[in-house]
Amino acid sequence: MSKINQDRLVQHFVDLVKINSESGNEKAIAEVLAEQLAEMGFRVEKLPVTAEVSNGFNLYANLPGDLEGSILLSSHMDTVTPGNDIEPVIENGIIRSAGNTILGGDDKSGIAAIMEAVRSIKEQGLKHKTIELAFTVHEEGGLHGSKQFDMSHVESKNCIVLDSGGPIGTIITVAPGQQNIKVNITGRPAHAGLAPEEGINALTVAADAISNMKLSRIDEETTANIGVVKGGQATNIVMPDLFINAEARSTNDDKLAAQVEHMIKTFEAAAEKHGAKIEIISTRAYNAFQMDDNDPLVEEVKAAFAEAGVAGKTMPTGGGSDANIFSEKGIRTVNLSTGMAKVHTTEEYIAIDDMAGITKFMHTYLTR
Repeated sequence: MSKINQDRLVQHFVDLVKINSESGNEKAIAEVLAEQLAEMGFRVEKLPVTAEVSNGFNLYANLPGDLEGSILLSSHMDTVTPGNDIEPVIENGIIRSAGNTILGGDDKSGIAAIMEAVRSIKEQGLKHKTIELAFTVHEEGGLHGSKQFDMSHVESKNCIVLDSGGPIGTIITVAPGQQNIKVNITGRPAHAGLAPEEGINALTVAADAISNMKLSRIDEETTANIGVVKGGQATNIVMPDLFINAEARSTNDDKLAAQVEHMIKTFEAAAEKHGAKIEIISTRAYNAFQMDDNDPLVEEVKAAFAEAGVAGKTMPTGGGSDANIFSEKGIRTVNLSTGMAKVHTTEEYIAIDDMAGITKFMHTYLTR
């Protein structure tokens, strides 16, 4: 059984979640991790990103190994909001926040697991694969850091992302592509009490469209959602303008294209019916990825889980992650669970046993 220092793992995780790093504000944690990785013997590169993405930088690190093969390991450094001034609480083997913020297990549990596995391996003088790290900024809300990650540094052909929930042993091999749809509806203002018939209410147009639109769960591979609606000035003004931000996801590119076309045509038909103007911008956020269950990387991961005493199980997910981007960039990629639970909420938590479990897997995988 792989030996790790569980107390050090937990302490490092706690220290990391106390560093404020909401998306776009990762400079502090990136500097801390760069220093820690250098102390561990990694060659560290601070990879720049645009100012719109982060005040920090992506991190690439390389630790040459004695065993055959190399692997790119990845987690993201940012958190969702509310993620500032996190107070982690440890009770009965569970780490959670004090309740007024998220915890940040998404994704600092992944960073802590990777670094403790490497620390333990080095302490024990064990031979290991060549280890490459990609710690990214601004993953939440668009996978922006990984999109700008300079892949010229990366030698590995395989990648393991630690950024999923579920039982330890969960291997995400299928994830959807996502299309963003931004809609601006322009009606015509009028006094709502004196001459409402002279106006064109942008909300009426939107309501007509949405009532005729297939949304939520479309099928087992496809979903769609209206996430943001903004408009209106006052109750006595017929609403002249409305902005809608929507999305569609599918693991099937043809189904995704069909759903997006359906949503756009439904918006356009409603605008024409009511005499409103409409502007729609449809952009691909990221592409789907899919790995076969018998892919050599998947089989290698399953074998390492088995050696660590865990049953590995492949599963699909409805969420995107940096795994989508690294896969698109030509690296065979899987995404593994760290045991994080209720992420993106103030009820987020992680079990210490699960953190130890994924760390032991990582220790085993790197030394096989």
